[in-house]
Amino acid sequence: MKQTELLIATSNSGKLGEIRSVLGDLPIALLSLADFPDIQSVDEGGDSFAENAGLKAAGYAKQAGVLTLADDSGLVVDALKGAPGVHSARYLGEQASYAERIRGLLTELNSLPDEARTARFVCALTIASADSELVYRTEATCEGLIADAPRGTGGFGYDPVFIPRGFDQTFGELPATVKNRISHRGKALIEARKFIASLTATSGAG
Repeated sequence: MKQTELLIATSNSGKLGEIRSVLGDLPIALLSLADFPDIQSVDEGGDSFAENAGLKAAGYAKQAGVLTLADDSGLVVDALKGAPGVHSARYLGEQASYAERIRGLLTELNSLPDEARTARFVCALTIASADSELVYRTEATCEGLIADAPRGTGGFGYDPVFIPRGFDQTFGELPATVKNRISHRGKALIEARKFIASLTATSGAG
């Protein structure tokens, strides 16, 4: 019987590593976009994390013809009225580096006290079947604060300036095992893992 294949629809190596760390021990073959060199990028023009995750999951599944997992994640800062939000990866322009985005973010929050620096990471995760039907959705958040300056070299994106609630260290400082347990993406993946495991159990029943 052919092993279940699951395409992880991201070109972000940090995100891919996090997903593999949570799902890697399941009896499935985890594929990446690199396994489909002719695949075309899917436009993320939605107004919400959930909409974008659905667009990506369905769009890549339709092209690849395999079960596909996609997520859309971002940082929501209360003092910035929810920005950067769904534009987190494009904040300050498509060509800006994350170091530049972090500097811009900290400039906007300059001099605000901790109680005004509340923020959360949001992850919307969707799985589409091989024929591009959306078969699973979940969403998770991680509450925290924005630090005064970047700290730590772990993680990626805005991790060096996000201090999760209940911790003194940023995601950039915390061990990956801790981050993967408490983060927005980690929580969503733990839920999705149950669904994926049920698929493999079903496929192996015969």
